[in-house]
Amino acid sequence: MDINPIVLSIPIYFLLIGIELIVQFIQKKQLYRLNDALTNIGCGVTQQLSGLFFKVLVVAAYQLVYEYLAIIQIPVNWYTIAILFVLVDFCYYWAHRMSHEVNLFWGGHVVHHQSEDYNLSVALRQGSFQVIWTSMFYLPLAILGFDTLTFVSVSAFVTLYQFWIHTETIGKLGWLEWVLNTPSHHRVHHGRNPKYIDRNHAGVFIVWDRLFGTFQVEEEKPTYGVTQAVNTWNPLWANLKPYIAMGQQLQKMPSLEDKLKLLFYKPGWLPESMGGYQAPPEIDIRSYQKYNKKSTALLHAYILVQFVVAMLGTALFLFNEGQLSMSEKIASAALILLSLICLGSLFEVPRKIFPLEAFRILICTTAIYYFGQHASWASSILVMGALSALLSIVWLYYSIYKQTVPTMLDTKIPKSITTQAVEEIYSE
Repeated sequence: MDINPIVLSIPIYFLLIGIELIVQFIQKKQLYRLNDALTNIGCGVTQQLSGLFFKVLVVAAYQLVYEYLAIIQIPVNWYTIAILFVLVDFCYYWAHRMSHEVNLFWGGHVVHHQSEDYNLSVALRQGSFQVIWTSMFYLPLAILGFDTLTFVSVSAFVTLYQFWIHTETIGKLGWLEWVLNTPSHHRVHHGRNPKYIDRNHAGVFIVWDRLFGTFQVEEEKPTYGVTQAVNTWNPLWANLKPYIAMGQQLQKMPSLEDKLKLLFYKPGWLPESMGGYQAPPEIDIRSYQKYNKKSTALLHAYILVQFVVAMLGTALFLFNEGQLSMSEKIASAALILLSLICLGSLFEVPRKIFPLEAFRILICTTAIYYFGQHASWASSILVMGALSALLSIVWLYYSIYKQTVPTMLDTKIPKSITTQAVEEIYSE
């Protein structure tokens, strides 16, 4: 079983999201949209899947540095763990800051900022390629002599801390605002208002931003998202689109110097021949609308049910992947990714995606039988799987081709409504 604290915390994540949904219902605030929330979670799952392969290389690199370059071997006790926690957070600050100030790194981190909502599901929205660029910032800790297992464990807890700060339901927290990263500070970080961009990079301790000149207090309510909206509910495309756009820009630049500058200068940099630096635009709140697609309530119900089933399968996979062969890992990860792509795309182009989704259902049924074929009730699994597949395809067909009334959840909602929670914080 995976002992990764982040994986073990998955049930707690969903419990807290459920509590926030209850708060939304009681207070009659719109904090969540189904399409956005499922995409956030889907990006988090995609990052966990890719992490099974990328993190092997990252951890191996840390271990090599520790084995051959460590000055000393620091013993593991309560105060060295406390010191390591602070140092990991310090390294996180610089890794995070550079992920905003270097275009190549931003391509991996931008996924976390793409959501135009701000709720606990956004904490789960992580870029699959980010770890490739940020891992190097932690190697000095290996040189200092902190062993790999302790480093990985402490890093996970620094990450876990940051889950609760992704919410609009908590206001400012008094004197804690001077020391810790709080929901108020992190709302600023997710704002795309020009005054908020590239501010408050801290993980746990906001003192790093105060010390190094990147702190910004929350004033007017933030507008969330990125300056160039990704406009998709497909988690794979959300990860790939920033780098595809970067590649298209590189093709237009004849100079190797300009190509390197595009990669390693600040996001928005362009040579003078292409218009020069593109500063973040001001936001017209009156005309601003979030990305949405009209859909039906029945299709929403189908996507939600299938997504819950996919998440249960994902949880089983993540908790037991150590017992699987490499081919089983790859096949399982590919099937989960296919599920996320299909379900996200159903929000956008349901008729085009119908054949692929029907195919996915059949593949999932086959996979369930494969993993359960040695059980005493394997024949029952096959029958139940076949019936579920048939019901799912009929439900999907009816919700796409027979239902035409759009659900209110998919109409375009002005930002003034979706940020009601933050407005009430300022009115207190």
